[in-house]
Amino acid sequence: MAKYMLLIYAPADGARSPEEMEAEMPKWFQFTQELVDAGAMVAGDPLEFPSTATTVRVRDGETVITDGPFAETKEFLGGYYLIDVPNLDAALGWAAKVPNVAYGSIEVRPLAEIPQPA
Repeated sequence: MAKYMLLIYAPADGARSPEEMEAEMPKWFQFTQELVDAGAMVAGDPLEFPSTATTVRVRDGETVITDGPFAETKEFLGGYYLIDVPNLDAALGWAAKVPNVAYGSIEVRPLAEIPQPA
């Protein structure tokens, strides 16, 4: 089995109304339960809006803290699922079922294996 991150992106322009978001919640609960039932779910959480972010950089020994995200984008990272599935094809299949895929995007990225020293 291999672990993949499904990074959930949504339009930054706020295309979804609060009512639309609330109406979509049962689809998210159902999708999450399908992952659990399939034994693929490792972890997953939504993220607060980018306006709540704080970015930390250290340059030449100086720590610089900036309110907000690193960069302005057309989409923002809204959450993630960490899944454990047999291969990339299985991960892509799950990504195609994420409830916001029709108006957002899902980045599928494998977790890197870091060899442990002997």
